[in-house]
Amino acid sequence: MIKRLKKSKKKVALPHKKRKVKSMKKIELTSAVWREGKYYIAQCLDIDIASFGGTKEIALENLKEAIELYLEDAPASSIAKIHQPGLQIHTLMHA
Repeated sequence: MIKRLKKSKKKVALPHKKRKVKSMKKIELTSAVWREGKYYIAQCLDIDIASFGGTKEIALENLKEAIELYLEDAPASSIAKIHQPGLQIHTLMHA
């Protein structure tokens, strides 16, 4: 048996919960972008997060979204600012 519920026209006051609002902080992060095959890879050097896309712009947009999702739950102490990153070239032998 299926019962049909009647819609109530009563307005019910719901208790409002106080939410803690996190203060927004502006942070600058360093990223690197390179081409790998037909895709561009974007990697944040301050946080171990990377993404990709068909263009540099799309790769960076995807990286930004991935970082924002990560930062929703990440403690502030997990973000270490990298100062003056440098690239090193290593020559290795392999079979």
